[in-house]
Amino acid sequence: MNVNLPKKAKVSVKSVIIYTVSIITCIIAIIITGLSIYYGSDELDRLITIGGSTLTQADEEYQLLVSNFDDVFQNQLEGYTTDVNIKKIDEEQDIIYTYYTKDESKKNSYDMNINIPYINIENETIAAYNEEIKQTYEEKAESTLQTENENIIYTLQYEATIENDILSLIIRANLKEGSSAQRLIIQTFNYDLRNNKEITLEEMINLKQLNTNDVQNKINQEIESEHQRVEDLRSLGYSVFERNPEDEMYKIENSQEFFVKDGNIYIIYAYGNENITSEMDLVIV
Repeated sequence: MNVNLPKKAKVSVKSVIIYTVSIITCIIAIIITGLSIYYGSDELDRLITIGGSTLTQADEEYQLLVSNFDDVFQNQLEGYTTDVNIKKIDEEQDIIYTYYTKDESKKNSYDMNINIPYINIENETIAAYNEEIKQTYEEKAESTLQTENENIIYTLQYEATIENDILSLIIRANLKEGSSAQRLIIQTFNYDLRNNKEITLEEMINLKQLNTNDVQNKINQEIESEHQRVEDLRSLGYSVFERNPEDEMYKIENSQEFFVKDGNIYIIYAYGNENITSEMDLVIV
């Protein structure tokens, strides 16, 4: 006896899609209704739209500042206004200007492109800054020019600003000698022109009316995030520069290198200042 089983009725793909979308829509409506009852419609709208949009925009603006950090260095003092009477050493020059420039190369020996700044203010503290800059960067340039077959790459850029009578100077040098790894050195100088004194990061944070604990928390979060990223790379076999988030160097009172531009404070941890590495961390507040 032949037995013919009934054939399964065919369901169109279009119907399945419609039913699926309808079910998902109903679920979303139920969730939103429940949240609306719990939070209230106005608060729910703020959380879903305004709050989310603001956070995303803030994140994007922050990442833009970080990614544009290289563009900061233009070897100049940006336009400024100040009513402080500044006594210049050379009246013909700006408050900060490039006093030493070398753009030279010699095959197998060196490739150099440097612009070293000079702070044109008659002041004992500033004089000490200028001497330190000279000994650190100019003397290295002069000794490099005497080398033969050492394959040295040496570049240096700077940028300076004056905002709210605070002079801020940042110097960035890249140095690669022979087969050694590239070394990134970043040094900053911050001086209160009105009160004639060096200004610390903690004082700068207070001047900007920022909450010290909030700034410290942001530093901790950024360093911890970078630490986790580096650990992930290390677990994959990469050779990386490791951070220790518990290191006292990340405390505000111990953070030496910072730069002020457009109302933002760039807090910099350049590990090449003490080690042969190009690694650095940047926190902007």
